[in-house]
Amino acid sequence: MQLFRAHVLVCGGTGCTSGGSQEIRARLEREIQANNLENEVKLVITGCHGLCEMGPLVIVYPEGTMYTHVQPDDAAEIVSEHLLKGRIVQRLLYKEPMTEEQVPHYGDLPFYKKQHRVVLSNCGYINPEVLEEYIARDGYAALAKCLGEMTPEEVIEEVKKSGLRGRGGAGFPTGLKWSFCRNAPGEPKYVVCNADEGDPGAFMDRSVLEGDPHRLIEGMLIGAYAIGASEGYIYCRAEYPLAVKRLKLAMKQAEEAGLLGDNILGTDFSFHLHLKEGAGAFVCGEETALMASIMGERGMPRPRPPFPANSGLWGKPTNINNVETWANIPDIIRRGGEWFASMGTEKSKGTKVFALTGKVQNTGLVEVPMGITLREIIFEIGGGVPNGKKFKAVQIGGPSGGCLPESQLDLSVDYESLTAAGAIVGSGGLVVMDEDTCIVDVARFFLSFTRAESCGKCTPCREGIKRMLEVLDRIANGEGKMEDLELLERTALVIKNTALCGLGQTAPNPILSTLRYFRDEYVAHIQDKKCPAGVCTNLLTYSIQPELCRGCTACAKVCPVGAISGEIKKPHVIDTEKCIKCGACMEKCRFGAITLG
Repeated sequence: MQLFRAHVLVCGGTGCTSGGSQEIRARLEREIQANNLENEVKLVITGCHGLCEMGPLVIVYPEGTMYTHVQPDDAAEIVSEHLLKGRIVQRLLYKEPMTEEQVPHYGDLPFYKKQHRVVLSNCGYINPEVLEEYIARDGYAALAKCLGEMTPEEVIEEVKKSGLRGRGGAGFPTGLKWSFCRNAPGEPKYVVCNADEGDPGAFMDRSVLEGDPHRLIEGMLIGAYAIGASEGYIYCRAEYPLAVKRLKLAMKQAEEAGLLGDNILGTDFSFHLHLKEGAGAFVCGEETALMASIMGERGMPRPRPPFPANSGLWGKPTNINNVETWANIPDIIRRGGEWFASMGTEKSKGTKVFALTGKVQNTGLVEVPMGITLREIIFEIGGGVPNGKKFKAVQIGGPSGGCLPESQLDLSVDYESLTAAGAIVGSGGLVVMDEDTCIVDVARFFLSFTRAESCGKCTPCREGIKRMLEVLDRIANGEGKMEDLELLERTALVIKNTALCGLGQTAPNPILSTLRYFRDEYVAHIQDKKCPAGVCTNLLTYSIQPELCRGCTACAKVCPVGAISGEIKKPHVIDTEKCIKCGACMEKCRFGAITLG
């Protein structure tokens, strides 16, 4: 085994790859060869490190120095300065947003200090395309333990003891779900991974698939052994080409190593795994629609019961969990259910992965213990709201989640607390909004998404969401009435209580939560005909303050419809009838004379 004095890790997740990390890796490789360092320095492509805002990322070990916003032209300096002379390249270090203080060591970054990485423990550390690197970090040890030391019933009991709940959104106890499927009559049995991640701004599952695919496979193998399944499916979005590529490679490697297929590890346990690429329908994240798609049918939900545990794929017992749920299993078996249960809250055990996006300094992927507060995630890990803006709200749980205001920032992030507050944990999307965000516009955005993604099978979802969106459009255009708010609430509750599947049942959440916490903003749109955030175009009025206007004519020159008039060196005026509210004049004015009313 060859030993190296340094390892250079280049992030190969989708975010950094789109930023040019493949070219960075190629340039680093050339520089290492040019300086005859091939036998001293190992170059490793990894999965996502989580701090996506700072990508592309390069980390040099053993020092643990993280370089941010790296470009291909920086490769020569990293090699000549750091690898040859032992001098850190200061200009590429992470800087604290508020203090500009440099943080040279990966482990000292505030972004990572409050995290507890279990599911993401290998992401950013190993090459996801090399099976041996996963094995070197205890990969497949949990599977060997199950096959050599534990009965299927003992495996299920260990998962029950852990308190693990489904991380796909519903939060159903995983061990209990497995026991239902194991005890259900009928053969063969199937296990399925729901990797159809479709929430706007969500990339939790994608990062696990790209950065640690063998963890998912091992989790599914353990589940299949416990349930008595001989066949399984990973249902992954085709829009995740890198994840699909690495999953296929990992499955091939596992088969060649005797970890997938017949007589695994020399036992009588056999399990065959298939990859099904979804066509991008958000509704296929619902388990019955997902199964229909796997079977070659149109991806539409069906009524339950029967539940998949009794009648799933081809009418046989089927267990479905999402990527994060399966990825927790190897550590639970290897370290024990009590270890996992020691993290989190009384009813929400373990950790949760969140995609932190929107108006926050450090966008990226975080894994935190259940029970942490929203304030800790957004301000201590995420670094707070940029550009000196005020925090306004956070949307948690994706398009089916809820918008929570500043008064809820100290809320414990767990299933019960978030549900009581009008939101859900969901799959793990966290979208931060600042003072420039219009809540009515946000509700419209998420409702537009669910309307477009509704399969149209049931009337409450198909018609109800469309009608609510029409009401929101009226309000945003200044045509709303106060009774519209009651209409929205009534319609939302009808849909919530009568829709066929989870998409329809949770689609009204953004409406209900924003009406609960931001009702005054709706009232401003209706009664005052104003958008407090200055977003809803039809409610905006541009005007020129005569005491500030210098008569430079810059605004008049850029107005596309000739709505601005006035003499040179004298105050100008805007004809509000002609104005199309494009904002070009305000951008051009150097004296702050143009305001919104």
